[in-house]
Amino acid sequence: MEKSMTRWRLILGQESQDRFSRMGGSEPQGEFDLMDQALAAIYNLNSPGSFGSQGAGAGAGRGPSNPQITKWLGDVRSLFDKDLVKIIQGDAMTRCGLKQLIFEPELLENLEPDVNLASTILLLKDQIPKRSKESVRVFIRKIVEEINKLLEQDIRRAVTAAVNKRRHSPIPSAMALDYKTTISRNLKHYNQELKTIVPEHFYFFDRTSTTAANKWNVILDIDQSGSMGESVIYSSIISCILASMSSISTRIVAFDTNIVDLTEKSDDPVDLLFGFQLGGGTNIDQSVAYCEQFIENPKKALFFLITDLEEGGNRAALLRRLGDMKEAGVTVVCLLALAESGKPYYDAQMAQKVASLKIPCFACSPQMLPQLLERALKGQDLEQFVKEFEKKK
Repeated sequence: MEKSMTRWRLILGQESQDRFSRMGGSEPQGEFDLMDQALAAIYNLNSPGSFGSQGAGAGAGRGPSNPQITKWLGDVRSLFDKDLVKIIQGDAMTRCGLKQLIFEPELLENLEPDVNLASTILLLKDQIPKRSKESVRVFIRKIVEEINKLLEQDIRRAVTAAVNKRRHSPIPSAMALDYKTTISRNLKHYNQELKTIVPEHFYFFDRTSTTAANKWNVILDIDQSGSMGESVIYSSIISCILASMSSISTRIVAFDTNIVDLTEKSDDPVDLLFGFQLGGGTNIDQSVAYCEQFIENPKKALFFLITDLEEGGNRAALLRRLGDMKEAGVTVVCLLALAESGKPYYDAQMAQKVASLKIPCFACSPQMLPQLLERALKGQDLEQFVKEFEKKK
């Protein structure tokens, strides 16, 4: 009971202490006291020790000193679990005027890697002081590595399953041996004396589908307008994973009202991220037109349009272009922007019009992308995939 009251006291803040005392509750002690102080620093801006009481953001030299902020960040990371730390960090930046300090090297070293915060940094990257550029890159790389661990293995498995292992070939090749099929179909030939399987028939993958003429061509056309921060981060990492796979060819394009081909930066997701210029307008039709030149074999082309569909160009022309692309045999998928906390952000009217062209148009969580990729490369029904995805939400 006492522990429960203490937790409620932490939630309601220091101003509620008198009421809890009248109900028999004691002041937070030990670790709870440290939690209370850390939370009060940003949520009770009138209390002693809070950032607000010291004039945060009021002018040069009047905000909290870097050592104090660094200590506070260290306390928060040690007292709360990872997900809560990210929320508290974000609130500190917006509530206490600390955003101007995020480029301080000492502060970046103590920040918990967070996609939303990384989006803010990329949006302000032209304002990064020279002394902080390396610290910012290290911070961004931490986030890249976290997302990479989450997605890389599944994406590679999905592409390999779809592209390399659909057909068998009579041409023997040690490099193309299908171990799983060979073993499963020869289990009946297990030799008791040798204690091993003696295969009567070997199965080999058909590698002709990975030659240049037959490769799948994956194009990622990524909106870099101001609302796209989180989507840009995930898209960049996914693009680099795909670009590193020789079994497919990958093209990476960024657009606002201008178009930038970032394919050459795909060796390093951090370099790729810094190639984006978040915050411009939007001309989707112009970008789709640019991407069309890279489609040589429409039936082997997978086109991802990653955008909020807030088209500032010719909407009718965009819809015609997407429709013509699909009619030609291109697999077209529109992935809607993910805003803060993974919530979709997009022009609902345009999304409905794109969907009416029988083009899958939905906000796909990054964790679902490997499944989407595999189905697309196998030529399976993506509209059914969207329906299944919507049911699970």
